[in-house]
Amino acid sequence: MNRGTMPQPGAWPAASCAEKLVREAGAASPGRTRAAAREGCKAVAGGQPRAAVRCPAEQEEDMYRAEDEIEKEKELLIHERELSEPKLSVAPEMDIMDYCKKEWRGNTQKATCMKKGYEEVSQKFTSIRRVRGDNYCALRATLFQAMSQLAALPAWLQDPELTLLPEKLINKYSWIKQWKLGLKFEGKTEDLVDKIKESLTLLRKKWAGLAELRTAEARQIVCDELFTNEEEEYSLYEAVKFLMLNRAIELYDEKEKGKEVPLFSVLLFARDTSSDPEQLLSNHLNQVGHTGGLEQVEMFLLAYAVHHTIQVYRLSKYNTEEFITVYPTDPPRDWPVVTLIAEDDRHYNVPVRVCEETSL
Repeated sequence: MNRGTMPQPGAWPAASCAEKLVREAGAASPGRTRAAAREGCKAVAGGQPRAAVRCPAEQEEDMYRAEDEIEKEKELLIHERELSEPKLSVAPEMDIMDYCKKEWRGNTQKATCMKKGYEEVSQKFTSIRRVRGDNYCALRATLFQAMSQLAALPAWLQDPELTLLPEKLINKYSWIKQWKLGLKFEGKTEDLVDKIKESLTLLRKKWAGLAELRTAEARQIVCDELFTNEEEEYSLYEAVKFLMLNRAIELYDEKEKGKEVPLFSVLLFARDTSSDPEQLLSNHLNQVGHTGGLEQVEMFLLAYAVHHTIQVYRLSKYNTEEFITVYPTDPPRDWPVVTLIAEDDRHYNVPVRVCEETSL
C-alpha cells in the first residue's frame, strides 16, 4: 500500500451505533453514583530513552557497582532530561503498526483483538500520535485534531457574542460560580468571568492564527508548539468545557419546553448524577481534569460544543458494529470530522497521515 506524506487528520465516514451505546449506558445509569463512573484516562506507556553507548572500561566499572545504584543514576538522568525538555501533550508520530507491536506483544485474547483493530486502522492511517493521559485526553485529542486540520476558522468562533457568554450565563445562573478550574490554575485568585472570557478569547485567537496558515506542515508545527505551552493549552480546555456547559443548558431548556432534542441529551439528563445542568457541572464537568475524564454520553456533548463530528476507532470493539463509533450519530453535513483511537474508552490517541490510496 502506498503511504501518504501529508498530515491529514480528517476522518473516514462509517456506520455507527453510538446512540445504541449511549442508550444502553443511560438505561444502566439510574442509581449509579459518580464513584462508579470511570475515573479518567489511562495513560498509554511511552517509549524509553535509548541507552547510551558505553566503552568496555565503563562496562567493567559497572561490574563493581551495586545494581540499585546504577538504576538510581539512570532514573536521575531521565528526570533531568524531562525537566530540561518541553512536555509534549501529543507525542511525535510513529508508524501505527510499530506502535501496536510495541504495546501489544502478548497472545492474549485482548492483545489479539487490539492487533486486529490496529491492522484495520492502518488501512486508513499510517501513523499514530500518543496523547497524554491526565483526564483531559478526550478534550486534548479532539481539540488537537480539530485545530490541526487545514480549514477556515469555524463560523461559531467568529460570533461576536462568544466572549459575552461567561458574564451572560453566570449572571443568569448563579450556580455556575461553583465552577472548578483545572489543576494548573489552583491557588490563583482570578475572577471566574474574566478567566472564562480570557480562555474563550485565547481559543478564538489561536484557532484564527492557525487558520491563516496555508500549508498543513506549517499548521502542524504551530499546533505542536501550542500543545507544549501548558498554561495556554489548559486554558483552551476551560473554554471547551464552558462551551459544553452552555450547549447542555440550551438542550435542557429545549427539552423542558417540550421541543425535540437529540436522544443523547435525554440520556444525559436521565442520569441521577446529572438530572439538570447544575448537577452536570457539579458531578461531571468539574471532575474533568481532576478525578475523571469524559463519559461516552459526554462525547456527544463535546461534539456539539465544538461543532465537529468525532469518529472513534474503539479497538476493544473490533469485529462488532461498535468498532467505529460516531458522535453524534447523524451529524450536520457541514461539520468537519476528526478521528480518534480508543483502546479502552478511557484514553484517546490520534491517527495521522491518511494513506494515499484511501485519500484519492
